Amino acid sequence: MTIDWRADWISPTATDGRPGFRPVYLLRGEVVVDAPVRRAKLHATAHGLYELELDGERVTTDELTPGFTEYEFRLQVQTYDVTSSLTPGPHRLGAYLADGWYRGQVGITRATDQWGTVTAFLAQLELEHEDGTTTVLGTDATWQWSTTHILAADLIEGQREDRRLAGVHDWQPVATSDRGFDTLVTSPAPPVRAVEELRPVTVTAVRPGVHVVDLGQNINGRVRLTSLGPAGTEITLTHGEALGPDGDVTMTHLQPAMPFLPEPLSAGQVDAVVSAGVVGDVFEPRFTTHGFRYVRVEGHPGPLTVDDVTGVVVHTDLEPRGSFTCDVEVLNRLHDAAVWSFRGNACDIPTDCPTRERAGWTGDWQLYVPTASYLYDVRGFSLKWLRDLAVTQWPDGNLGNMAPMPVAEKTGFLEKMNGSAGWGDAIALVPWELFAEYGDVETLEEIWPAVVRWLDRVERMASGERHPDRVSKHPEPEPHELYLWDTGFHWGEWLEPGGEPQDFPAFVAADKSDVATAFYAWTASHAARIAMVLRREAEAQKYVALSLGALDAWRTEFVAPDGRITPHTQANLVRALAFDLVPDEHRQRAADDLAVLVRKAGTHLGTGFLSTPDLLPVLADHGHLDLAYELLLQDTEPSWLTMIERGATTVWERWDGVRADGSVHESLNHYSKGAVISFLHRYVAGLRRLEPTWTRFRVQPLPGGGITRAQTQHVSPHGRIAVAWQIVGGTFTLDVVVPPGTVAEVVMPDGTETEVAEPGPHRFRSLP
Repeated sequence: MTIDWRADWISPTATDGRPGFRPVYLLRGEVVVDAPVRRAKLHATAHGLYELELDGERVTTDELTPGFTEYEFRLQVQTYDVTSSLTPGPHRLGAYLADGWYRGQVGITRATDQWGTVTAFLAQLELEHEDGTTTVLGTDATWQWSTTHILAADLIEGQREDRRLAGVHDWQPVATSDRGFDTLVTSPAPPVRAVEELRPVTVTAVRPGVHVVDLGQNINGRVRLTSLGPAGTEITLTHGEALGPDGDVTMTHLQPAMPFLPEPLSAGQVDAVVSAGVVGDVFEPRFTTHGFRYVRVEGHPGPLTVDDVTGVVVHTDLEPRGSFTCDVEVLNRLHDAAVWSFRGNACDIPTDCPTRERAGWTGDWQLYVPTASYLYDVRGFSLKWLRDLAVTQWPDGNLGNMAPMPVAEKTGFLEKMNGSAGWGDAIALVPWELFAEYGDVETLEEIWPAVVRWLDRVERMASGERHPDRVSKHPEPEPHELYLWDTGFHWGEWLEPGGEPQDFPAFVAADKSDVATAFYAWTASHAARIAMVLRREAEAQKYVALSLGALDAWRTEFVAPDGRITPHTQANLVRALAFDLVPDEHRQRAADDLAVLVRKAGTHLGTGFLSTPDLLPVLADHGHLDLAYELLLQDTEPSWLTMIERGATTVWERWDGVRADGSVHESLNHYSKGAVISFLHRYVAGLRRLEPTWTRFRVQPLPGGGITRAQTQHVSPHGRIAVAWQIVGGTFTLDVVVPPGTVAEVVMPDGTETEVAEPGPHRFRSLP
């Protein structure tokens, strides 16, 4: 950064409590403005979370600053214009300081102190006076710290306050430390903010002293409680995604319970407040967020009404870019659920769930980012995340499962579970989507070295190692095995219906070369494309050769002479078609075999995390459009609409997240399976990007499933594209808005094709 830092890092000197339950401290100092101010900038950051105050007033609406990064290498600094607040004279600058991600609980292991054991704050005020002189003031040894009424704050566990202690302070000198300034950066992403408020649909008294609040929508955020009761009233709020048979909030499905954990851990998500009895007092925790639809409120004297509770939606303040509606309401509800799932998991990083882990899993984001980029502007959001992924790349090119990557997730037993195909490949596939959507060449250039190191590792593993099972079958490697990636740990097609690993050690050691080699070919081909954009012709040729080698290895190993593909699963056939792994002469057989498998499953899908986004498109592209619609509209388990029919307002991690008996399993807010809504955008409404930045796009609606009306819009870098069609009286009418600088290829259901280069609205009609 270009800031000339003269301030000191400061910390409270407290003896902290139990990890996950540590208090929030207030740090304050006095700054004196000795001349009229023309401009004033306040730079701030922290090891932990900070919230700024100037003369007792909150400086910004930004939340959870400075954000979640690989703190050892990248710590974000926020800059605020405070000119209007600084008149000549003394002013009090303060900051609340909490653990946050820096040393609070993170990940499924609930690990703490992952980047440090002591929180710290840094701020610098730069004043430009009317007379042209400048003054620089900042944190230093004159600052003081005190405990606060916030007795505990943790992003996973929750926040606890005693309002009777508000304003009660025991000021003590801060400690200064030399933490340096070399890691300080600005963020390309929008800040996290409170972006929406929801009024509960019901508040129900389930038993004496216990109320259950239903927001009607699963969100990431917090609750604002405006009725705290008489002084000394202790109120506990437990935030959950589902209700048990008794109508109370159930939490057991949110407890981390994995084979490598000795026992299920706490679900967290519990806030608490002791009332001071002050009329108008409000409880709204700002150093934690939760994933929830329901809140159990215990200890409130009542009556508690919907007017006393507000749901506050908190996530990165992304700019909306796309929408969809049609005349089949359940599909609109599915689209809404997928959008809300992304919103709930876009809290500074793309998380897997806003509850149990809150981790920036790479596989989840690489498969969802094409959908996300249609819905929102995710360029800066993704770049911030990619920088954290790249900066901690292992020397051998391995990449973590998530970014940022807690120490506990990349050491010990869990270390071997990094570097999975489909997860590490995000390093190339995400930047490519940013280029395709935004024309972002700068990110391609910046991330390119990490792409090279990742594929160097894949190449070494494929050419130099063999899976023990393959060695036992034939000790001498066959020629194609030079490009067969069959070693290392891979998640594979995670969470296919009924695909839970029972024997975890065996799962870790299993040969998943069908998935890994497919991604080897796919990612190497993308690396070749990236190299061509960057004018690296020699490297492009290298990756074309690697991709072709992996393609040949995959076909040799998994495609029989008659075209039958093994493993003969829905997921493998979908990936084979989506990744162009099938020889042209066998593509139709592969698609037909996929259709047969779907029918054998009772017209149900059988895909997991990685291939689900491509299931409906490959069916539609190979003559099985009707089957694609049947799967989309299937309402028995497993299916998307089973989720909706069972009350989902966000997309579940598992196809059977809520079973027919009402039992709840794992997260009910995972966006990955929600990538199906790209089918609504690209096939139902018919809007598809053909060239980067939408300079050329196709409008080709494929009606079906009883839908007679659909519309979508997307704000491209060139402007708004809008598509709306309807069938009335046997006539198909299509309206298209073409932005300047783009060309639309319009294909009507009767096969009529028209190229449109003139910007503005256009209407087309034909028989359906």
